Amino acid sequence: MGGMFERLHHVQILCPPGGEDAARAFYGGVLGMTEVAKPPELKARGGCWFRSGGWEVHVSPVEDFSPQRRAHPGVLVNGLDDLARQLETAGRPVTWDPHFPGHRRFYAQDDHGNRLEFLEPAEIKD
Repeated sequence: MGGMFERLHHVQILCPPGGEDAARAFYGGVLGMTEVAKPPELKARGGCWFRSGGWEVHVSPVEDFSPQRRAHPGVLVNGLDDLARQLETAGRPVTWDPHFPGHRRFYAQDDHGNRLEFLEPAEIKD
């Protein structure tokens, strides 16, 4: 079974109804991800999708939205310090966390308060 999984296709992040513009501002504007057209049969549900590098985010509106403050996607990033500066320049604070051996990482939040983890790939030691 170990070779069955190829790679992660997407993560779903929730937002309040009508939160698509804020999602576009954060994922498209701040992070520079490309918005992906939703298939016509899913478009009526609302939400928006974004892609960049090896990850895709599907932002979906739900009633009684509550941001995920603990659950999060963990995204490997080349240029972690550059991304931290980019977020901070855009007014989005980052919180560095040294408690994951072998990785440098920080947490940030999208414009709906959902937690995101960004980390550098671990160093390979011989």
